[in-house]
Amino acid sequence: MPDAFTAGVKLGGLNDSAQIRILLCYLIAELAPLPRATLEGALLQEQLVNYFELSSALAELERGGLITAGAEGYAPSEKGATVARELGGDLPRSVREAALRAARRVADWKRKAAVNHARVEHAEAGWTVACTLRDAEGEIFSLRLAMPDAGTAETVKNRFIAHGSEIYAQLLDTLTAPAGEEDTPPAGAL
Repeated sequence: MPDAFTAGVKLGGLNDSAQIRILLCYLIAELAPLPRATLEGALLQEQLVNYFELSSALAELERGGLITAGAEGYAPSEKGATVARELGGDLPRSVREAALRAARRVADWKRKAAVNHARVEHAEAGWTVACTLRDAEGEIFSLRLAMPDAGTAETVKNRFIAHGSEIYAQLLDTLTAPAGEEDTPPAGAL
């Protein structure tokens, strides 16, 4: 039976504290600045480490001066970068690659979610997904979609976060394309 320090780690994941510290140095050196939430989300989702071991290792690395925590996330010190460079190759390749891939996926999703906002709202007649595209100046596009159920609404929300900028570009292309005969109202229609 797994104990509190090995629970949640899949076969092939890391249970050794030293290896976990090396993996964290490696990830932080590769992707700095790396927010704690991104590290946790990536490594725990992939079941590469245990939460308690992860938290303990981060605290040890900070105390040891191998990483520093800043406003945007963790960054390696010179000593931490050396550990990553010299010992990162000792980690199983599958663990290194899975950790990097997962951390990049989490960071990419957060970057998209910062621009492509979407939220699910419960309405009287069902569910609504409120989608908004923002840039540094503020809101540039807004769309509300009625959905029949919570599951569909959640799917639409996630797809807008993933593809909102593409949806906006396609809509803008359609609306600004040169007008054809079918795009102009006939006389007397207005």
